[in-house]
Amino acid sequence: MACFLVPVAEAVVTTIASKFIKAKEKNSETVHTPVHETKRPFSEKLKWLNNMLWGGSALLALEHLWHGEIVPWFPFLTAAESAEETSEMLHEMSTVGVSMAVCVTAVWGVMVAVSSVIDKKAAMKEEPNLTVKE
Repeated sequence: MACFLVPVAEAVVTTIASKFIKAKEKNSETVHTPVHETKRPFSEKLKWLNNMLWGGSALLALEHLWHGEIVPWFPFLTAAESAEETSEMLHEMSTVGVSMAVCVTAVWGVMVAVSSVIDKKAAMKEEPNLTVKE
């Protein structure tokens, strides 16, 4: 019904956070060392999450539109037309929507962990005597 709204809300928050983090990273740029050149900035990693959330939410919204659950007139969601359907919609959002958002975020967390390992290995190849600190 409206489960896609939870990942959309997370995507909005992470998009705004990404803008602030990118600006902060740009302002705090210092002299680059080989370690900094191989390490991806966090704003880039957060953009991965944004793309996953926006893409998945767009596909879910399209699916809900296809099945007639989203309409071009107020209240836009057919489940919001009565109190009983609204209750069911909120339950679906709190169970299915939250679990989808958590799952996507968990997959992103694994991606970030793997990319950090790859970055550390690249830094060690570049400077074998260097110890990498985070």
